[in-house]
Amino acid sequence: MSRGVCPRVNSCGSVWILLSVLFAISVIDVDAYSCHEVRTAFQLRQVGPLHRVPETPGTDVDLLLCKHQGPSCCTRKMEDSYQSAVKRETIHNIHSYSYELEHLISGHLDAFQDMFQYLLSFSQGHLSSLLEGSFSSLSRHALPHVNQLFSSLSLYLRGANVSVEVTVHHFFNNIFPLVCTRLINPGLDGSMTGSDMSDCLRMIRQDVNPFGPHPFVMAQELAGALGAGRQLGLALEEGLEVMNATEHADLSKECVKSLVKMVYCSHCRGLTLIKPCSGYCLNVMRGCLASAAELDQPWRRYTSLLEQLTHAMAGHHSLELALLGVRGHVHEALLYAQLHGPLITATVDKVCGLSTGEPAGMRTTSPEVTISTMTSSSPLPSAAPSQPLPEQWLGRLGHLRREFLMHLQRYKSFFAALPEMLCEGENVVEDSTCWSGDGVVESYTGRVVGNGLHAQRQNPEVKVRSLDPSLAEVKERLEHFNQETQERFPKLDHMEAWDELGSGETEEGSTTDCDDEDGCQASGDGQEKTLVHKEVSAEEKSTGRHAGSDSSHENPSKPPSVKVIGGSPSASWARPWSMALLSAGLCLQWILF
Repeated sequence: MSRGVCPRVNSCGSVWILLSVLFAISVIDVDAYSCHEVRTAFQLRQVGPLHRVPETPGTDVDLLLCKHQGPSCCTRKMEDSYQSAVKRETIHNIHSYSYELEHLISGHLDAFQDMFQYLLSFSQGHLSSLLEGSFSSLSRHALPHVNQLFSSLSLYLRGANVSVEVTVHHFFNNIFPLVCTRLINPGLDGSMTGSDMSDCLRMIRQDVNPFGPHPFVMAQELAGALGAGRQLGLALEEGLEVMNATEHADLSKECVKSLVKMVYCSHCRGLTLIKPCSGYCLNVMRGCLASAAELDQPWRRYTSLLEQLTHAMAGHHSLELALLGVRGHVHEALLYAQLHGPLITATVDKVCGLSTGEPAGMRTTSPEVTISTMTSSSPLPSAAPSQPLPEQWLGRLGHLRREFLMHLQRYKSFFAALPEMLCEGENVVEDSTCWSGDGVVESYTGRVVGNGLHAQRQNPEVKVRSLDPSLAEVKERLEHFNQETQERFPKLDHMEAWDELGSGETEEGSTTDCDDEDGCQASGDGQEKTLVHKEVSAEEKSTGRHAGSDSSHENPSKPPSVKVIGGSPSASWARPWSMALLSAGLCLQWILF
């Protein structure tokens, strides 16, 4: 009897054990095929409405992008949400990198323009003080023309269609009637100089040449220095337009599909934490940004022109010296007119009928005699002392130039390096298990293509058919700007844009923490701390001063020689002591052992 009971007991236990195992397997199977992780990622990344994600994977899902064998946690509507999300995320990532470059350009555009306006304002006040102090008879009537001169120069630096040469000659044309009636012939009755007379004097000013070579020299210096500054401002504005156009360029449909496959198709299998392979990501991003990569060559040329324009404007303090030299040129021009006053009066009297109001018998018939009398008995007015720039502004433009060029180096290959920047860090996996678009692999075995439209013919991940029309227009415009700049400044290629970056830059391109306030000085700015108004004028020549005559600044482009203190001597005396200690140690070891 006992034999009959025992088999029944064993069979019952076996049944219970079998049922328990089946239940455990079913629980594990249900947990393994849950879409909980997919729902969590869908919600955290704000892909779309959560109700689109199923609770459990489906088997009869007809997907377009994320096709694979087996159950899937994705649906058609989820694929639509994934496309919108990946497009938004990719554009945001691109903007995060381009924002730094855009901020660099816009920030320095504002900084350069502010510096230009300060120098213009300082130079204008400098010239006004000269007229008020040395030529008070015409200062009140000449000040409006001074304001007009610097207002036009300001517009020119901001990109307006203004000619510097015309502006300068227009200024001297306007002050010529004042010079004739208030400086050369101060006793002339104002009623004799009406609007017709003033117009006549303006018209014949360049023929009479009352100011000698000074208006022409002043116009040439300003045109050269301000031309580079103006073109630099236009170039920075062009750079902002390029960045704005590239930011608004849309991603193609093929690109978006490839991005979904790379970023989100692994979620359909419940693999929410795996990351794309590095080579796979590069192929996808280089395919998506193939049109933008076509900007690489014109952009490199553009940044090179930025360097050269910046150096041409501020490398040798050209802009500062040109603006600060306006005072000297105007002073020399007025002295020239005053010195040749009788000859000028005789000439304009024949053309415009200018009369001094004196009896005919008292008019001078020999201009040479009158000039000799003037120089001996009537001393020419001396200019007011030239005031230096405020200490905090000394070398400010040079410092701004160096800072801009150092930052610009990082972005020379921006459009070629953008795919690499998007595929670095935590976004991809280099040498471990990763996602290849079709499954989990140890490493990506596909061919990694290069940048540019032509290279994408071999891209296994993205089909690139043609260049984006909007970016093609941007490329053409940038190339046209580069060519136009080169034609306007043909000597830019012969300039070394980095010959004055100074000793603050090491060979590796890093900078020291040295500051001018700490007593340090970059080799390229040997003149900045001593920069005062180096105006090439007779005022300086008469006092024996010559701009830039300091021997210590003969070649500011070369770094200063550095004398190493405490180097060789320490090594020379340390060597005998080391030998003595070594000998003593060996002797002690021989005695003890």
